[in-house]
Amino acid sequence: MEHKIHATVSADHPSLAGHFPGNPVVPGVVILDQVFEAVKTQQPRVQLVGFPVVKFVSPLKPDVEFVISLSPISDKRIRFECAALDGALFAKGQLDINGAENLTVA
Repeated sequence: MEHKIHATVSADHPSLAGHFPGNPVVPGVVILDQVFEAVKTQQPRVQLVGFPVVKFVSPLKPDVEFVISLSPISDKRIRFECAALDGALFAKGQLDINGAENLTVA
């Protein structure tokens, strides 16, 4: 079963001050943190093991609302995609987890 969660990284996020002055771009690590937080909304006790596959397709600007789509691959791996509301994909990959309960494999 696929889950979709809306998210935004605010322009006043502390990581944006140096990434890049005058033309801020949301750092990849902040995007990945949003992805894991989205997983935790569905699985509060889950532990992150790692991100074995990640591809950043285009930059994300601050204050742009986006959708994180999560699809279980197995009880220990979830596929994710991050796209702007207009459907433009900017990140995708997989994350490995422990402690998930009742994941429905798509």
